[in-house]
Amino acid sequence: MTGSAEYTPPKVWTWNKANGGQFANINRPIAGPTHEKELPVGRHPLQLYSLGTPNGVKVTIMLEELLALGHSGAEYDAWLIKIGEGDQFGSGFVEVNPNSKIPALLDRSGPKPIRVFESASILTYLAEKFGAFLPTEQPARAECFSWLFWQMGSAPYLGGGFGHFYAYAPTKIEYAIDRFAMEVKRELDVLDRRLAESEYIAGSEYTIADMAIWPWYGGLAKGWQYGAAEFLQVQDYKNVQRWAEQIFARPTVKRGRMVNRMSGDPSEQLRERHDASDFDTKTQDKIAPAG
Repeated sequence: MTGSAEYTPPKVWTWNKANGGQFANINRPIAGPTHEKELPVGRHPLQLYSLGTPNGVKVTIMLEELLALGHSGAEYDAWLIKIGEGDQFGSGFVEVNPNSKIPALLDRSGPKPIRVFESASILTYLAEKFGAFLPTEQPARAECFSWLFWQMGSAPYLGGGFGHFYAYAPTKIEYAIDRFAMEVKRELDVLDRRLAESEYIAGSEYTIADMAIWPWYGGLAKGWQYGAAEFLQVQDYKNVQRWAEQIFARPTVKRGRMVNRMSGDPSEQLRERHDASDFDTKTQDKIAPAG
């Protein structure tokens, strides 16, 4: 791999495994399972297979919000998928999500299990299943969906684009970092202008649009993403900062951010969640104390 301008792409691309950078061991150009491995199944109606990345956090926030509203049918088992070890390529996971990306949800509440994959799809499915956090009347419903899918189109510029080249790529490529930094700054400005007009992303009500956008851009505003807060001057986006703090003040959001988390403060890591009491008894500081 080279960061110079002299690189000339070949006529036909070939897979050079050594060029994958930090994630070379899990990135590959083909789909399908690499090994046989069944997924575990717990006692609750909803089975979530995930990791505490922004995309995973979207769903655990939603589930915690639903439980806080009293929807007992939203009880869930959250199983840890260690993507660094290739769990997402196990046969069981691929059956739930053929794209081998977290999160993946299996709804076992009915006579036949229903698989749901892609985070925005899961949020929409749960919102419709429980009748919550998704407006039913227009134009509020359309506005919510517009921002939900804005996030699905925008976050790859932040994560796979900027985050990869700024934090993970084996060499620093000025053009790539500058190009994606510009996109992320524009996205932050889009959000800042929107949040100058309304309390929440889609309007006056908290919706799945906030749950989808906050783990990525709220996390960026709070300095949690890629060590890039100063580089991107995130403090300048005052409305995003206000919104990020407002969402993070919700106990449901704090709990959702803990689930399937494998980094940070051990007291904020709940590797798997099978019962509400797990937040008090099974965080990493309690089950794996330092010593």
